[in-house]
Amino acid sequence: MSKPDSNKKFSQFKLVLLGESAVGKSSIVHRFVKNSFDDLRESTIGAAFLTQSITIPETQTTIKFEIWDTAGQERYKSLAPMYYRNSHAAIVVYDITKTSSLQRAKDWIEELRKNSSNDGIIIALVGNKLDLQDEREIEQSDVEEYATEQNLLSFECSAKSGEGVHDIFDAIARKLSDKIAVQEVPETRRIDLNRNATANNNNNSCC
Repeated sequence: MSKPDSNKKFSQFKLVLLGESAVGKSSIVHRFVKNSFDDLRESTIGAAFLTQSITIPETQTTIKFEIWDTAGQERYKSLAPMYYRNSHAAIVVYDITKTSSLQRAKDWIEELRKNSSNDGIIIALVGNKLDLQDEREIEQSDVEEYATEQNLLSFECSAKSGEGVHDIFDAIARKLSDKIAVQEVPETRRIDLNRNATANNNNNSCC
């Protein structure tokens, strides 16, 4: 019987999707979780909860996402803080064919930065509906400039075709994995120092 690999790590993180109605938040989640797309998908009421995991081979780390897909309608806006307040990551979605949706996405990012209880929240700004290039109103270069200024991850995708969707969650998972690695270093050092202290006490004790 093979022994379990002690180097493998598992962590779970809360991730929230934000953005105005009809930008494709639910479609992105369902493409990632179930690899499916439904043109007739109804708008989310309140919020929907799904889970999915990604394994990062290089670090042997499995990241489990607890995904909250929030409703975009204005009447549900007051509920959003319940879902994003303790989130470790957020995907803020806009529609590349609708200029106003980007401004709404920027409003969500500002709200996240002000009200999230997690100062180190990872935010990805995602332009959906890449399959509608002929109807594009928002240039990717403009969004990337804003994302760089705001220290955001930036992506474009098509929930309909699946293009780019996995890349979003993979990049977030890797960022979270990097945070785990950084947080583990002080802990390791603390344990080593304790061991050293114990060893010194033993060496100094009388026989």
